Amino acid sequence: MRGAVPFVDVFRGDFLESVHAGYAVIAKSDGEIVESWGDPDQIILPRSSAKMIQALPLMESGAGDALSDERVALACASHNAEPRHISFVSQWLDELGLDPSALRCGPQPPTDQAAAEGLIRRREAPGRIHNNCSGKHTGFLMLSARLGGGPEYIDPEHPVQKAVRATFEEVTGAKSPGHAIDGCSAPNFATTIRAFATAMARFAEAEAGSDVRQTAMVRIRNAMMAHPGLVSGRDHACNHLMSAAAGKAAIKNGAEGVYAAILPGLKLGVAVKIADGASRAAEAAIAAVLAQLGVVDAADPGVAVHLNAEVRNWDGLLTGYVRPGAALMA
Repeated sequence: MRGAVPFVDVFRGDFLESVHAGYAVIAKSDGEIVESWGDPDQIILPRSSAKMIQALPLMESGAGDALSDERVALACASHNAEPRHISFVSQWLDELGLDPSALRCGPQPPTDQAAAEGLIRRREAPGRIHNNCSGKHTGFLMLSARLGGGPEYIDPEHPVQKAVRATFEEVTGAKSPGHAIDGCSAPNFATTIRAFATAMARFAEAEAGSDVRQTAMVRIRNAMMAHPGLVSGRDHACNHLMSAAAGKAAIKNGAEGVYAAILPGLKLGVAVKIADGASRAAEAAIAAVLAQLGVVDAADPGVAVHLNAEVRNWDGLLTGYVRPGAALMA
């Protein structure tokens, strides 16, 4: 990817061993760039960091009006399949008169170690409900019922995905150049980093009661901030950073080194993309940007662990650190 700038340094002892390059944009809702690193018009696939936008048609349609904040958060989640995640999704499916076989995301082992070990002890195979996107897909099923769509809601020509694409282009303010199929089998629409940050700023600037879209945006961002552990998991950077932000940011990661942040107090949006897709670099980069903006305290343990992430070897010896580079700390 051209135009990326050195973002994150990886040290082994005193030696700079690796460097991750990337892009970031801080934007206002009108598309004005407050600050950027690398080419702001680089096209990316936002992956799961776009789940807030994918949940918008559900909330705008009215189908999600009665949802609890926990379920709204799960509609935007990349969860770890902890017991509470599975319980919420199971109950939601039950109320829709469905079971996990209706989900079109593939079976995935829990990324929460305790949950994965529990399945092994019970000699149970991981299922579709354990997929980190099962909450999003349950939201898709709920929207499909409202729209009168069939069971194959991940088809790009299905009413659900047509609604998602239209919403995505409206909120980013740019026509998507196309889509690719995500890890959960749903379409993921491409856009520029600038446009994606602009979309996050529109979530940030939204005011409840202004119109249907803004009211839905506020509901989504507030649910995420109220339940960061449902958006991700207990030992995940999204949970750490949102908890540290204490209502100042709704934050979402995506595969291949993407992060997005909605900052209501500042009315700004942030988008980060690491060129080589490294999660460790994306976590350091988003933590650095949020700390510079004053949204989180760099000394907070949940932030510091990503600004100065330890690298340990198989014997547990501290061998180095992952740290934001000079470009991000200037």
